[in-house]
Amino acid sequence: DVREKFDRELHINSYLHSSTILLLKKGNRWLPRISEILKSNGIPEDFKYLPVIESGLANATSYKKAVGFWQLLASTARENGLTVNNEVDERYDPIKSTYAAIKYLKKAYKKFNSWVSAAASYNRGIRGYENAIKAQKINDYFNLYLNSETSRYIYRILAIKEIFENPNKYGFNLVKEDYYYQENLVSYKISKTIPNLANWALENNSHFKDLKRHNPWLRKNSLTIRKGRNYIIYLPN
Repeated sequence: DVREKFDRELHINSYLHSSTILLLKKGNRWLPRISEILKSNGIPEDFKYLPVIESGLANATSYKKAVGFWQLLASTARENGLTVNNEVDERYDPIKSTYAAIKYLKKAYKKFNSWVSAAASYNRGIRGYENAIKAQKINDYFNLYLNSETSRYIYRILAIKEIFENPNKYGFNLVKEDYYYQENLVSYKISKTIPNLANWALENNSHFKDLKRHNPWLRKNSLTIRKGRNYIIYLPN
């Protein structure tokens, strides 16, 4: 059963050539940074593949209103330290949302004492996964009867890991020039309200499009700074 489930996900992802190629390209930009953050916070490095299967490393929005690389609901994001309001939604920040996901995963690991179960609960929810364990009286992901999406979840992560670590084996023969890389950016520490972000971008030798591209967590054309708070905005160098 385990072999066949893994085989299924491997075939699905290795034959979706256009989407998997884009994942490999984007992964080169984002996964080293995400991996470093995970490892420095005691999370197994393989969790870097979780946002790959969750969102395709894009600031996507699900039908359940989960947002960003890590597909966080607004309530979950706030519980784990992110700001979510009409001007700022830090779920759209790939790095800050990684830290929020880490907090969630640590809670799940503390609950289940298993990184596999922690990963599965990221899809099912801690309470939902716990209910499945209690109902079936078994604490082993590979022997639990779960809903279709959660029962595929770990295998999807493993399939993406296999393809990312052995791309040539599966027909993805990319060269160095094909990949996407981190861009050179300048950071601006913002401690005062910006009433018009488009004007602010022009004043800093950029424009609104680039500001939004590198700071998708900015949801309006203004940024209100409350007392004692500040944000970092990035613009091209």
